[in-house]
Amino acid sequence: MARKSKSNLSELCLEENKDQIYENALAEIQSFELPLGTTLRSVYDDQPNAHQKFMEKLDACIRNHDREIEKMCNFHHQGFVDAITELLKVRADAEKLKVQVTDTNRRLQDAGKEVISQTEEIIRCRVQQRNITTVVEKLQLCLPVLEMYSKLKEQMNVKRYYSALKTMEQLENLYLPRVSQYRFCQIMIENLPKLREEIKEISMSDLKDFLESIRKHSDRIGETAMKQAQQQKTFSTTLQKQNNVNYGRNMHLGRSRISESKNEMTLKRTFEDDDEHEDEVLTAQDLVDFSPVYRCLHIYSVLGDGEIFENYYRKQRRKQARLVLQPQSSMHETVEGYRRYFSQIVGFFVVEDHILHVTQGLVTRTYTDELWNMALSKIVAVLRTHSSYCTDPDLVLELKNLIVVFADTLQGYGFPVNRLFDLLFEIRDQYNETLLKKWSGLFRDIFEADNYSPIPVANEEEYKIVISKFPFQDPELDKVRMKHPHILQQSFPKKLPMSQSVPQIYMQVKEFIYASLKFSESLHRSSTEIDDMLRKSTNLLLTRTLSSCLQNLIKKPHIGLTELVQIIINTTHLEQACKYLEDFISNITNISQLTVHTARLYGLSTFKDARHAAEGEIYTKLNQKIDEFIQIADYDWTMSESDGRASGYLMDLINFLRSTFQVFTHLPNNNNDHAAMSGKVAQTACMSACQHLSMSLMQMLLDSELKQISMGAIQQFNLDVIQCELFASSEPVPGFQGDTLQLAFIDLRQLLDLFMVWDWSTYLADYGQATSKYLRVNPSTALTLLEKVHRGMKDSSKKNNIFAQFRKNDRDKQKLIETVVKQLRSLVNGMSQHT
Repeated sequence: MARKSKSNLSELCLEENKDQIYENALAEIQSFELPLGTTLRSVYDDQPNAHQKFMEKLDACIRNHDREIEKMCNFHHQGFVDAITELLKVRADAEKLKVQVTDTNRRLQDAGKEVISQTEEIIRCRVQQRNITTVVEKLQLCLPVLEMYSKLKEQMNVKRYYSALKTMEQLENLYLPRVSQYRFCQIMIENLPKLREEIKEISMSDLKDFLESIRKHSDRIGETAMKQAQQQKTFSTTLQKQNNVNYGRNMHLGRSRISESKNEMTLKRTFEDDDEHEDEVLTAQDLVDFSPVYRCLHIYSVLGDGEIFENYYRKQRRKQARLVLQPQSSMHETVEGYRRYFSQIVGFFVVEDHILHVTQGLVTRTYTDELWNMALSKIVAVLRTHSSYCTDPDLVLELKNLIVVFADTLQGYGFPVNRLFDLLFEIRDQYNETLLKKWSGLFRDIFEADNYSPIPVANEEEYKIVISKFPFQDPELDKVRMKHPHILQQSFPKKLPMSQSVPQIYMQVKEFIYASLKFSESLHRSSTEIDDMLRKSTNLLLTRTLSSCLQNLIKKPHIGLTELVQIIINTTHLEQACKYLEDFISNITNISQLTVHTARLYGLSTFKDARHAAEGEIYTKLNQKIDEFIQIADYDWTMSESDGRASGYLMDLINFLRSTFQVFTHLPNNNNDHAAMSGKVAQTACMSACQHLSMSLMQMLLDSELKQISMGAIQQFNLDVIQCELFASSEPVPGFQGDTLQLAFIDLRQLLDLFMVWDWSTYLADYGQATSKYLRVNPSTALTLLEKVHRGMKDSSKKNNIFAQFRKNDRDKQKLIETVVKQLRSLVNGMSQHT
């Protein structure tokens, strides 16, 4: 029971809770504040029949509210009725009031019609006045704008573009913002960019015309600049010469000729100009109008495109630089081609230098230096290539002078030109090569025209003419001049030892030094360096060109022995004159020869080598002539007896040698040096000829093609050798001591004596001893000749059958010969084994 009552209690509590939930849900629905979704979800989520119960609760709630509304309406109904009754009473009074108000309004309207009319007129006038005032104010704002725009148009018409841009800037920044609401202002605003573009195009067109103009006038600008630089240099040089007028007599005399040559070159290099502008000093600004550049630069700077303009200008100028630096293919043919090339380059960089100094930022020093370095590399390459084609030293010298003026001009504008002067040293080597080629031709012509005879002088005047060209001193004449001047004329006529080529060669060497010095001028080098260059080039002339000409001359077939002897004398005098050439160079450069670094001339070795070659050629020609005589020898090697006299060819040969050596003895011996020189050459030539003759005769006996020799041929050959010995003992050339010359034939003499005397026992017994009578006879030589004699005897005995006892003597002699042959062979074999 208790349990049952508890369950009923719990159910009762549950019902109460559910009712409370529904009450809360209804309260929430009536509040209209909380969202209904949550509330309705709490009602329907409990039990399946909750909806019905909730609806019942909802209907009960609605009925309660209806009852409350009904109570409220019943409570206020009487008041509403009373209010309606009072409103109906007021209705009649309202109608009366309306009539009164309407009547009053009508009478008021009638009374105010005139006032309204006047008032409207006043209002209209005030509106017009206000509009007029507004218009005046707006016109005052617009008139300056219109005036500025009109000014802009006028500036455009007269091509004052920079001022027009300033006017545009004022319009945009100051005037147009004030009247931006007007349509004409918008039109102006739209036109201003177009005007700017038009100005940019016009200014760019002017710039292009300017660039074309300076491209055409660059050579004229450069020509003027180079002329001014040259005039300035000439003026400075003249001033320096005036200050150094008493510098030194030797220096003055040494340079007088160079100065004259330099003046001639200066006149040639001076640019021709119109007479009316001769005294005017023109600049790049005088020749070219630079205003388009300034104007275009300012315009682009104002428009904010300064960098674009700078890039365009530099790009175009680089293109023009490449065109200017491109030479014509025939530029190396004439100096005018080089002059035009240099003028264009100078004109280009003069313009750039002018732009650099009168503008800010358009051209910078870095840009010009970069452009100049590029141009300098191209210029050096072009000059190095084209100068290599020049074969005329005068053209190379003109080119050098142009390069110097070119370099001095650009150096005056601040451009580094050291590489150009370095290039000049390369061109100087080429100039020296062209000079050497030219002087090689001159030397050849002099040698071809020389008669290779001593110079005849009829009187003292002719003698002075010769010594004015060549430093020759005659001791005899000097002695007579010092002691007996009144009988000096009696010393003439006479012959000087050297030929005409000697003073001519000496003068040409001096001319070469002058020519070489011309190139060394204006190279900004010290006197020591110039002296060194002159000596080196002169050494090249002597050791290479002159030496080669002398060697070729000596080798020419038409040069005979007399000419060779004269060449030896000539080279001796030229060798002695080298010291005067060194003095000549020292006077020109004012550098003492005692200076440590001063180079010396190598002429001594050159002329010594030429003399040695001439002497060798003399010996060679003599030997060749001897060979020609030997070739016509016609011995009968089988003759039984000799003719009793020497061979004809040998006598002709000896006569030829006598006449030849007489030429040596009749050479002019005006001084001891010449006498010693001619005597030494004659002695050497004579000894060489005798030795060669002896050797040739020995080779004739030992010739392998000669198989047999008779004793009669030996006797004939002995007669010829005797003539040779007589010739040697007759002292054909003075100066030999004792029988020195005869010793050339000692080998032949001992060999022939051995066979003539048939002294084989003595030869074999004394062989190898220093006191041997046949010391110079070689066993192999004796064996060869003995075998030929043996074969000759055999052949003779076969043909001769007259007497038996003779045949017996022959057999004995042959046996003796066979015995000697065996002994000689043993000696030869012993020598070979010993070797």
